[in-house]
Amino acid sequence: MGEVLAYWWLLPAVIYGCGGLAERGRKALRTRHTRKLQLLEAAHAGRLALAEANRPPEPVCGCTHHLAVHDDQGRCHEESQTPVAWDADGRPFAYELRACACRRYVGPEPLGTVFAPELVDPR
Repeated sequence: MGEVLAYWWLLPAVIYGCGGLAERGRKALRTRHTRKLQLLEAAHAGRLALAEANRPPEPVCGCTHHLAVHDDQGRCHEESQTPVAWDADGRPFAYELRACACRRYVGPEPLGTVFAPELVDPR
């Protein structure tokens, strides 16, 4: 027992050294957690981008109105805010609702429903 008590001064060094190891372990786990969160966010952003890429284009005209408000000739039947008064710097500050000045629909044309008969005779 006397030999063990002779090395009492090692006890604080061992405790301090183990505390340093614990701190390094905590730092490594914190870094790993941060990196894992970044990977999860990147995977989520990738899934959102893929879903966005697979979505068909919205039929929106250059006047920012949907194809549904354009008639068969392409004329827009929606109202839009038009500036009617400007300040000293040339920025509009008063608006009025007027008929859209769009002459015809110029957005993407949606594909119609296609009927395709079966290629194989089901006899």
